[in-house]
Amino acid sequence: MNLFISDVHLAAERPEATAAFLAFLEGPARKAESLWILGDLFDQWLGDDDDRPPHLDIEAGLAALVRAGIGVNAMHGNHDFLLGSDFAERTGCRLLTEPFIADIAAEPVVLLHGDSLCTRDIEYQAFRRYTRDVDNQRRFLSLPMETRIREAQGLRSASTSRSRLKPEDIMDVTPEEVVRTLAQHESTLMIHGHTHRPAIHDLNTPSGPAKRIVLGDWYEQGTVLIQDDDGYRLAPPNESDG
Repeated sequence: MNLFISDVHLAAERPEATAAFLAFLEGPARKAESLWILGDLFDQWLGDDDDRPPHLDIEAGLAALVRAGIGVNAMHGNHDFLLGSDFAERTGCRLLTEPFIADIAAEPVVLLHGDSLCTRDIEYQAFRRYTRDVDNQRRFLSLPMETRIREAQGLRSASTSRSRLKPEDIMDVTPEEVVRTLAQHESTLMIHGHTHRPAIHDLNTPSGPAKRIVLGDWYEQGTVLIQDDDGYRLAPPNESDG
């Protein structure tokens, strides 16, 4: 069994989400072969020296899961794109570069956070390129943590204000980009998060039928995608106890 999650958005302001996620790591996740975290595990990660709550507790929970023999894979999201090698070493997680092509049930599956698919949001894509630039990241990480926090808060406030003015469809994935990405990697299945719109979409592509599975966020009850002998299904975290 493989479990897929994204958009948990763990933060000190949401202790109930932290408790739910730690319970998930100590319970349902222990029965999986692998756990795939497709971005935005943390609501704000400002470098591997960012030890603000609940980061240390989450790292300990992930490390315990890895020690229990479960493979844990983590991908960057648009809130935690600064996850780095120190985080990976402390937790035992494998950091994935997107798009990542996973071999699941003998099928190539395209895994992404999902924000790269939102190509109609030109402004956001420019910001994404800026934040993923190695030199820009190096400059930011050289700043004192207090300065990083202030800069990040300013950027988030500005981004929130701009997002309120954008049509909903612009901030969703571009269908043509989905088809292009599937074709590029010769796959008929894509799994991603980011949009907080959990669903399993049947697609008609030039190469034939395909599926796009969107993971949900953890703001209400949480969503887990379960892959087992019965296929794929979306469920609340406690239902993945099997």
